Amino acid sequence: MDLFLSSLDTLARLDVLLALLVGSIGGVIIGAIPGVGAAVAIAILLPATFSFDPIVGLTVLLGIYGSSMYGGAIPAILINTPGTAVNALTTYDGYPMTQKGQARRALSLAYSASFFGGVLSILCLIFLSPVLAWIAPMFGSREIFLAALLGIILVVLAHRGQVFAAGMLASFGIFLNSVGLEPVRYSRRYAFDQSWLASGFDLIVVVLGLFAISQALMLLVDKDDAPKAQRVEGSLFSGLQELFRFKRVATVSSGFGVLMGMIPGVGEFTAQFLSYTYARRSSKTPEEFGKGSPEGLVASEAANNAVPGAAMIPLLALGIPGEALTAMMLSVFYVHNVVPGPGLFQNDMDFVVALYIVMLLLNVIVLGFLMFSTNLLTKIIQVPTRFLGVVILTLSFVGVYSLRNSFTDCAIASAFGVLGLILKRLNLPVVPIILGMVLGGIMEVKLRSAMARVRTPWDMIDRPIAFLLFCAILLVIGLHIRTLVKEHRARVEEPDHDIHDSHTR
Repeated sequence: MDLFLSSLDTLARLDVLLALLVGSIGGVIIGAIPGVGAAVAIAILLPATFSFDPIVGLTVLLGIYGSSMYGGAIPAILINTPGTAVNALTTYDGYPMTQKGQARRALSLAYSASFFGGVLSILCLIFLSPVLAWIAPMFGSREIFLAALLGIILVVLAHRGQVFAAGMLASFGIFLNSVGLEPVRYSRRYAFDQSWLASGFDLIVVVLGLFAISQALMLLVDKDDAPKAQRVEGSLFSGLQELFRFKRVATVSSGFGVLMGMIPGVGEFTAQFLSYTYARRSSKTPEEFGKGSPEGLVASEAANNAVPGAAMIPLLALGIPGEALTAMMLSVFYVHNVVPGPGLFQNDMDFVVALYIVMLLLNVIVLGFLMFSTNLLTKIIQVPTRFLGVVILTLSFVGVYSLRNSFTDCAIASAFGVLGLILKRLNLPVVPIILGMVLGGIMEVKLRSAMARVRTPWDMIDRPIAFLLFCAILLVIGLHIRTLVKEHRARVEEPDHDIHDSHTR
């Protein structure tokens, strides 16, 4: 009880409450504008949050992270254009419901399912916190190195059909992190006597380039567009009651979101795919899926909104981000000397509980805001895309320059912006670069620390958690190789079937 009161005292400040409102409502607005998304907004805001208290900065970022998917459902349902990438599956059933004249019902169900998934994931996080506090001290340098290595492997293998490209981009991210002063003896690496490379590539500069500047360039290069969305008439509270009809789908989908959120590199897309597949197989009307099924809509929105709360588990317990947005948040922790991992639960438990309360409150604020302001948000959807591109580009350069008042940083961010644009045009993932930089840095520091006590390869995995993580790495790689072999056999057998069929004919 004392811990809870202490956490409330941390939050009972005007700047924290203002940050909560700005983050949660701002995240909804950002999510509702196609072409922006949480990653771009967080990248732009990161430099500003460094000057805030850690609880204030993280409250803003968590608000945007947790609420952008709520807003992303609005254009997905009304104009068949997902506001954020993770709302793409929402268009499958949300837009057909709008075409049937059920836009209000679709939005109401989407908001309710999102709220259910978000709250359930945070409750899971809260109840897991004693377990995390107990397990976290068992993670030494070896365990954190192996966990980070498992995270990178999962990130790479999560990009089905692009595993080689994702691996190369993750390796490129690890290389970028190694440029400049190395963290133990402070000798220069890959600087080539260039003063501007001496301090290496700043994570925030790279993030702003790859996410914000590249997205601005995409919006400026593409055809200008100002989508139109219809007004929504009537109360949106009916979805809260109707959700009870689909409580099984909502609960299982949220469960998939929690599980996938806890695993680094997996995230919303896998959670949505599993929950949508489950909902269709268990439905009494599977033929309606893709044509306006409320169950499909609930499955999609409950799963993707359950991920943010669960994604905080590896970040807080081990200091290992599972995807790009939590990697950005990790930099806020480090700037303020708040180190996620075993020590956080031992020394700053009131700070952790404060974050839990923030995440619960932002879901309540977002739901209340959406119930009364959806029609206002439909006007925001209609912002011309090229105007949006100019605004994002301007804010990005302001953010980059404010870091160190350096035009060199602006030039580096521009180069990464062009690289991000090329990767997006080629349909290649950007996230592995960022996670390569973050996890690569963690792996290097922890490996060098662990090697002081390692004499043989077995010493690296001679403790229970280290051995389990090593087994998990082997299992993940083994299952992927098995999948590749099956796919190869299927491709080889296919032509044989075709030849046999032609002879038969």
